[in-house]
Amino acid sequence: MAARGPGRVSVLLPTYNERDNLPLVVWLLARTFSDSGTDFEIIIIDDGSPDGTQEVAQQLEKIYGSDKILLRPRARKLGLGTAYIHGMKFATGDFIVIMDADLSHHPKFIPEFIRKQKEGNFDIVSGTRYKGNGGVYGWDLKRKLISRGANFLTQVLLRPGASDLTGSFRLYRKEVLEKLMEKCVSKGYVFQMEMIVRARQLGFTIGEVPISFVDRVYGESKLGGNEIVSFLKGLLTLFATT
Repeated sequence: MAARGPGRVSVLLPTYNERDNLPLVVWLLARTFSDSGTDFEIIIIDDGSPDGTQEVAQQLEKIYGSDKILLRPRARKLGLGTAYIHGMKFATGDFIVIMDADLSHHPKFIPEFIRKQKEGNFDIVSGTRYKGNGGVYGWDLKRKLISRGANFLTQVLLRPGASDLTGSFRLYRKEVLEKLMEKCVSKGYVFQMEMIVRARQLGFTIGEVPISFVDRVYGESKLGGNEIVSFLKGLLTLFATT
């Protein structure tokens, strides 16, 4: 297949209580895409945030235009995987960026993802905290150990061919993301990992770009004991079924 870089890029932005972060992340995205001359749209999938995130998103629609900002809310929290499935129904781009809305993923890396995709004609370009000059800032030792441990366990058990399995900052060809969504059964944090494992199974190509991950500035982290338990369960299920 001839190499074809991104034309229009659709950003899927799941939100829950991101009122303070949303205006800044949208401004950074719009500026990054404008500076690099990339056509874009940002699809905000809000899961019934009680803090007024949807009202902020509606204001952003008015400021940037409904061709650039699309609010496509859901009634309540239904999981990250289903948020992406919901958002993809409205995406018109050939390529999809998935990222967090809490400013832990800086949009400045997206042009690097696009360059990497063109360079190797990759199906997926994944941001990695564990290669090159990638890193994590603002986490305490416990959180770093959990993340490193989860990644190490995953590498040993699944041999996925990518260095950062639990990260959620990636560029996908739209048709590849659709195929992976059909195959994925995980919810929550395991979902990101399963996407890469299934991609390897299906023979899709994966490029990596080192990124800096910065802990959220506003709001609370959604990682707790329940998420860690469900991650371990999901990892064992993947190990048993792949």
